[in-house]
Formats: sequence, C-alpha cells, structure tokens
Amino acid sequence: MFFRLLQVVVHGEMIEYYDISGCYILRPWSMGIWEIMQVFFDAEIKKMKIKNCYFPLFVSSSVLEKEKDHIEGFAPEVAWVTKSGKSDLEIPIAIRPTSETVMYPYFSKWIRGHRDLPLKLNQWCNVVRWEFSNPTPFIRSREFLWQEGHTAFATKEEADEEVLQVLELYRRIYEEFLAIPVIKGKKSEMEKFAGGLYTTSVEAFIPNTGRGVQGATSHCLGQNFAKMFEINFENEKGEKGMVWQNSWAYSTRTIGVMVMVHGDDKGLVLPPKVASVQVVVVPVPYKDADTQGILDACTATVETLSEAGIRAESDLRDNYSPGWKYSQWEMKGVPLRIEIGPKDLANNQVRCVRRDNGSKSDIKRDNLVEQVKTLLDNIQQSLLDAAKQKRDASVQVVKTWDEFKDALAQKKMILAPWCDEEEVEKDVKERTRGEMGAAKSLCSPLEQPELPEGTICFASGKPAKKWTYWGRSY
Repeated sequence: MFFRLLQVVVHGEMIEYYDISGCYILRPWSMGIWEIMQVFFDAEIKKMKIKNCYFPLFVSSSVLEKEKDHIEGFAPEVAWVTKSGKSDLEIPIAIRPTSETVMYPYFSKWIRGHRDLPLKLNQWCNVVRWEFSNPTPFIRSREFLWQEGHTAFATKEEADEEVLQVLELYRRIYEEFLAIPVIKGKKSEMEKFAGGLYTTSVEAFIPNTGRGVQGATSHCLGQNFAKMFEINFENEKGEKGMVWQNSWAYSTRTIGVMVMVHGDDKGLVLPPKVASVQVVVVPVPYKDADTQGILDACTATVETLSEAGIRAESDLRDNYSPGWKYSQWEMKGVPLRIEIGPKDLANNQVRCVRRDNGSKSDIKRDNLVEQVKTLLDNIQQSLLDAAKQKRDASVQVVKTWDEFKDALAQKKMILAPWCDEEEVEKDVKERTRGEMGAAKSLCSPLEQPELPEGTICFASGKPAKKWTYWGRSY
C-alpha cells in the first residue's frame, strides 16, 4: 500500500522527492487541497474568536527542556542546530516539533488578570520531527504543515467545551470535505499527548492495510504547563489561580489519509469539495470534424461552470490524444470529466464521466450548471458512503483474547471491552509485537455502546470500564 501511495502521489503530481530524506516538495495539486481545508477551518475558528499569530521556528534548549514529560515525548524527534557557518553554537537551538514550550513563556507575560482571558491563538506553520526510519509522504514526513491552536482559560469547563468544539471541526474536515468516516474518541493515558491532561482525536481506518490513522487531535493540557511556565491570573475576587490550557492540531497527514482511502488502480480519486479542479473539459475532435467549434464549446463550457463557482479547466493541448488525456486526469483524480465531440456539438450536449465509478451520462448544455452541481454532490456523497461501508465492514466486536488475536490477523479494527489499565495496554502491545507491528488502543469512542453489567476486559479478565477501539496504526 505504501508503494502504491508513493507512486500515486508522484505520478498524480502531488509531491516531488527532495534530496533530504523525509522532506517532500508539495506541488500545487496537493497544496490546493490544503488551502481549501485551510479556508474552511480558518473561518470556523475565527467564529470562535481565535486569532492567528506566528511564533519563531527555533526554540532554546532551556525552554524546550523545562516541561519534562512533554520533552520526553518528543526528544527522539527533535532536530538541533549546532553550527553557524563553520563555528559551533555556544548553545544548540532546537527546531520546533510543536510549539507549547515556544509559546507559553509569553502566555505568562501576557496573562495577568481575568480580563486577559481567554487567550485564544492559532498559527499556520511547519514543524520538524526527525527521528523515524520509514518516512512516507504525508503520513510520516520529517517536515510537515499544520495548524496548531493554543488557548488559555480561567476554568476547566471552558477548556473542556473548546476541546470538543474543535474536535467537531476536525470531524467535519474528514467527513464533509475529505469524504472519510472518522470516530471521535478519547486516547488512553498511555497514548495521550505527553504532558497533557487528556487527548481527544478523530480516528480513521485504512481497510486495505488494516491500520488505523490518528486523523487530528484536540488536547486538554490541564494546568501542567501553566504550573511549569507560571501562567497565573487574578480573578474578579482578587484570588490567584492558574489557567487551564488546550492545544489542538491537524496536518497535511489528512491528504495522505484521503489518498489511501479513496485511491484506486488508476491513481488518485479526489472528493469534489477539496479538488482544486473539479471538472476537466476535454475536446474530442474526429477527422473532418468542426475542430474550432468543438474547442470553442469547451472554452464556453469552462467559462459557464467557472462563473457558477465550479472549479473547471479545459485541456486543449493538441500534442496529446483524448485517450491519453483521459488517463492523465484519471490519475490525478479529477472528480468529473466532460467530453465534447462532433455529436455533442450537434446535439448541444456534453458527455460527463465520473471518476469514482466511471459512469457516463449526456447532459444538455442549457442546464449544464445545475446538473454538474448535482453530479459533484452525488460523487462527494458516494465516496463517503463507500468509505463508510468499507470501514464498517472492517470493524469487529470481540469479547475474548482469542477473538482479538483472530481479528487482528484479519487486519480488523477491533472494538473490545477494556479495564482501562495502563499495564494491560502495555501487555497487549507486548503480546502482539511482530513483523506487522504491535497492536495498541486507538481511542475509546465518545459515543459509548452499552456495556452490560458484568462484562469483563478482553485482555485481563478484570471488570471492563469502557469500550475501546484497538488495532495496528500508522
């Protein structure tokens, strides 16, 4: 699957390899997808009164190492700058793997009283996480783009509320834009964000590989960082208190998940909502046909669709055959192809070919916009429905360890009753370690199925406290 992912994203003109391992050039075809998601998300967080800012890329070692649990979680991945020209730096400087320790010394400077709260910031930036053996475009790259939100509140209730608000935005990005079903859940203590109070996430699943993917995370940091960085405030009564903090992020990993969920043997399959080109118009001139008339019809079709807000382009290159163009645009995943030939010109119609299922239909140019919009809506919904059907078919409910092992061998996403003990989770990891990698908890769904009294944990035999999804993951 990874090999196919690599081929698809290169041939589909999403990335180009760079001469530093794990770093990739994002070409316009993938950057366009990122920008569409960014426009949506940025507008939504601004409704929540969250403001954009930018903090430097570099972190001093003294600040980075201040929060012990946090830096231990990232230590193997931190890249360090140790030289300036040929001279050694007196003190090495880290490149941010995330920005809690970059930002919070300044939160303590800016927050003095209750009138300074809430402080709600977001930045769109890049981060670097260096230490891993198998870099993969989008899924595990050494430098990636993301947004990271960092907020501070007077009360835990406010922080808890925002965690779920942002998590819902992440669900919408995956389900409404990328047409990928996700599960909203809470991470185990072992899998939560290092140094945080609790972590929520949206979890996707790749049926072809039998692996889960953490799609995005929304963390409640509690007061741990506030304590370390002395982010204190005085309330209305003149009493001193520490703030409650959140951080949350989604990254260009979203694009990799989309490629793996929807891609097929022909290449990419892009959901219309995120495709920078939703419709490509291809002329099909035969010998002795009115070639200029066909080309003019293609141009007019693109203009009509573009004026209606549909992202359309024509492919008028005369050095490639129509068949070659079909293959290329299919590889690039354009949701809808419109073909115009002599017959279409004569009948004042166009032929529409869907990328998701290959079905063809002829529509009159008189009501082109309305029918194309309907087709694009249908494609978007069909992709989500198909992905949900495949995901649901890959979920298996188990009650015992033997059932768990069998389901894992079948590359399932497993829902099992669990006692919620860290030692048991460590034991599950150890007992499933192998060539394919160990199984781990993915999340405990926020919407919990009923847990009958007396249900026991699949791994320990102790009383179960919750239902949790398990599996191998990226």
